[in-house]
Amino acid sequence: MHDDPPRVLSQRDFDRFAALSRDDNPIHCDPAFARGTHFGATVAHGMLLFSLLCAHGARQLPGPALPVAQTLMFPAPAFVGDAVRFALSGQPAPAGLAAYATTVSCAGGPGQAPRVTAVGESRWLAQASPAGLAGQPDAADPVAQHGDAVLYGLRPGQQASAARAFTAADLDEYIALTEDDNPFHADAGFARARGFAGPLVPLPLLAGMYSDLLGTRLPGRGTGWMKQSLRLAAPAWLDEPLTARVRIVRLRADKDLVNLASVVTGADGRVVVQGESLVLVRNLADKGAERAA
Repeated sequence: MHDDPPRVLSQRDFDRFAALSRDDNPIHCDPAFARGTHFGATVAHGMLLFSLLCAHGARQLPGPALPVAQTLMFPAPAFVGDAVRFALSGQPAPAGLAAYATTVSCAGGPGQAPRVTAVGESRWLAQASPAGLAGQPDAADPVAQHGDAVLYGLRPGQQASAARAFTAADLDEYIALTEDDNPFHADAGFARARGFAGPLVPLPLLAGMYSDLLGTRLPGRGTGWMKQSLRLAAPAWLDEPLTARVRIVRLRADKDLVNLASVVTGADGRVVVQGESLVLVRNLADKGAERAA
């Protein structure tokens, strides 16, 4: 695998991803708000970085493969002007499931030391087909854990949901912004030849529905992503009504952390994406707001 040139992040990138994902959390889009947080400036959406990581993987792997799972931890933020590099390390598989260690690193701006901004593990299904995707192991549904009873008006069991359908225009904007032209979503003929009904909605776009909920609804504006797990359980199609839900399963008041179960379901109720989110609520814009039920 060879290195791609670095991607220099811009506020325009953050704003475009905010419009695409509907996550206009002010830590990404409002420089004045962000300066008052511990970040000190606007930071990249976690799922924007994941999108760019998927684009890198699609270019690096020896043949077409579908990203079907990802864990990501965000130990440091990525800012406007950062030159971001992406790395996958592991042994490519000609067919079947392969796991790769993933890293997103920044050269940093003037006077800034290089840093790792995301790290995790990615799983890709080479020669993916509907049967192969359906054959992947199920993920356990996160359950409530022992923790605090309340934090900034948040309580275990609270949940929020959002519905949308991704259009061909959304897909075109995603590809233009991220340069992720994986043929499973960029080439309808290729996807149909692999047995799918049409181009698949990219996993980062589906996960962007969590970004919207976490950053604007529950916990709310100012939420920062610390860790995310994702598993693609079934394909989602353009123009299909989809519903994303997040549910609080644990509060840790001493660290300002919230764990949430996250799921996207299709029009027929099937699970499309399943995962778990860990977020920091130190910078919530309204710490006393009434939250979702």
